[in-house]
Amino acid sequence: MATVTLTLDEYEALRALIGSERESEGATLAAEEKKPRKASAYSKRYGKEFKKVSSSYKKKNGQWMKNGFRDAVRAAHKLAKK
Repeated sequence: MATVTLTLDEYEALRALIGSERESEGATLAAEEKKPRKASAYSKRYGKEFKKVSSSYKKKNGQWMKNGFRDAVRAAHKLAKK
């Protein structure tokens, strides 16, 4: 293997070049990802059912009961399937 030595200026120039290429790649990727995905009919039903059910799995102060979130998710999935 050959060993390559760089001066500090050459190293910084190389790092700047790599960084600018990454930024330009990120800009093109970000431009492509602007359109959000459409929510499925099931996920809309699930969201509505979760909002209805969640209050019965919470305490009076608004915190979740023990295993309340998990139980609310399961109940909402069960209702959304119907």
